[in-house]
Amino acid sequence: MDDLQVGVPTLNPDLAVTGDTREAAFARFFESRLADHYRIASVILGDPVEAQDATHDAIAQAWRGRSDLRDLERLDAWVGRILVNECRDRMRRRRRRPVTDISDEVSGLLAAPDQLKAAADRDEIGRAFAVLNPDQQIAVALRFYADLTVDQIADRVGAPAGTVKSRLHHAMAAMNAELVRARPGGLR
Repeated sequence: MDDLQVGVPTLNPDLAVTGDTREAAFARFFESRLADHYRIASVILGDPVEAQDATHDAIAQAWRGRSDLRDLERLDAWVGRILVNECRDRMRRRRRRPVTDISDEVSGLLAAPDQLKAAADRDEIGRAFAVLNPDQQIAVALRFYADLTVDQIADRVGAPAGTVKSRLHHAMAAMNAELVRARPGGLR
């Protein structure tokens, strides 16, 4: 995780100690919330390396635009929105590239049948998640992984709460349909 801090500008230690500056507030925020933002990006993107890049790029963008933020109380939501937008952009670019599924090759390497079933269930859920559009994937990740409320998600993605509810509803229906299609009766 320390690698994520590479490229985030370091502050003059005197500024960080006084806490009187916007830069010091940003530095404290980045230190305390970096891991959380990385985990959210990991869930949304499903790739730790790409999540690391997205988190770095979002924080660098926030750092460059720190003077644009009017209310420091909204810093977490503002950086969260930048991160979500960065993940969305990466997901859109990724859809243009083909993906190779190697799950059948890897499943033979798992030792115990329980591990195999758990891995198969995670794989099916992952495939169901992959059929969602980027906005739905972001809403599901923020709701069920980051445990944000609908209003908090709406704030992060810049959409009305009703739109977020609709995205979640349609996402759950689409995932359920995909799971039933893959395994009649759904997951057991």
